[in-house]
Amino acid sequence: MSGLSEYLVQKRQALLALRANSRAKGYPRSAVTARVTAEGRSGVRRIRLGDFQILSDSGYHYAGYHLGPSSAQLQLGVLGSCLTHIFLVKAAELEIPLDALEVQVHGEIDPRGGEPEFPDAVVEPQNITYEVLLAAPSASDADLERLHKEAQQASLILNLLRNPQEVTGTVRNTAEPTGTVPADA
Repeated sequence: MSGLSEYLVQKRQALLALRANSRAKGYPRSAVTARVTAEGRSGVRRIRLGDFQILSDSGYHYAGYHLGPSSAQLQLGVLGSCLTHIFLVKAAELEIPLDALEVQVHGEIDPRGGEPEFPDAVVEPQNITYEVLLAAPSASDADLERLHKEAQQASLILNLLRNPQEVTGTVRNTAEPTGTVPADA
């Protein structure tokens, strides 16, 4: 079985071509969009991301059907996916051969978060940690330290979590009005 080293050569060529193309176009921003709908009767969340779909669900304890990962699990998975991707990008860029790469992400959730009776319980996942397991027989400790440092600097999702930005939102009622109810009814 071949390792990741052959893939990293291909990844490096794609990275260099992408950068050359982006520089020629002045580094335009890209829009990313997610659309999520709650499915009738089950409450399962169907996440649409371009041509792809993912189901997210709650466990049985939240009246879910356990048909997909929870939002918190997805968030940890997104962080792990981003770190895995950027470690591959940086290994290709720095020409550090890897035979294997795995990222494990852990966090804790307090189910009391957001409940008025427990004002000190936080809503968001806490104590998030990750561990990168890689096989790089020819890499020095200095190579791996540089790889880690550069991956941390370039990881979109890691930096989003570490340097949160303001997120704004609106609510819009799309239902047709059913009529008005008299005030004294």
